[in-house]
Amino acid sequence: MSESKGVLQGFKEFLMRGNVIELAVAVVVGAAFTNIVNAVVKGVINPIIGALGSQNLDNYKACLTTCNVDKKTGTFTDGIYILWGSVLSSALTFLITAAVVYFLMILPMNKWKERQAARKQVDAGPLAPTEVELLTEIRDALIAQRIPAPSTPSATSGSIGTQKTHE
Repeated sequence: MSESKGVLQGFKEFLMRGNVIELAVAVVVGAAFTNIVNAVVKGVINPIIGALGSQNLDNYKACLTTCNVDKKTGTFTDGIYILWGSVLSSALTFLITAAVVYFLMILPMNKWKERQAARKQVDAGPLAPTEVELLTEIRDALIAQRIPAPSTPSATSGSIGTQKTHE
């Protein structure tokens, strides 16, 4: 039972990480926003481009070989052709989506995070010394308290011996 608690606790910690939640929100918002962008492309961009030709960008094609066109529907019946209009429509959809996400979501969030970081630096004040800094101070204090020892052991033993003989 303790192993299942550990697994469940680990799963809970994984879910509660900020980046997992941010990713989930981004997917949901992106999926909802796709409909709006598609409507803008089909309702605004395509008619502007359609002023030059067809309003449906999917109708823009280029034939690489001899292509036969059905006169009733206007579609290619055979041959090799490139659908560059659908690529253009997808590229416009991507650019609009990326611009809106950046300017309406990413840019304001980055500014907010910068303000929060600046506020934390002002509120924090002086930081407490780290463990390494405290240990270094203790070491330096102990070294300063130590009495300097004589440089040679033979001189020490000789001076002690002479002091004892004089007494």
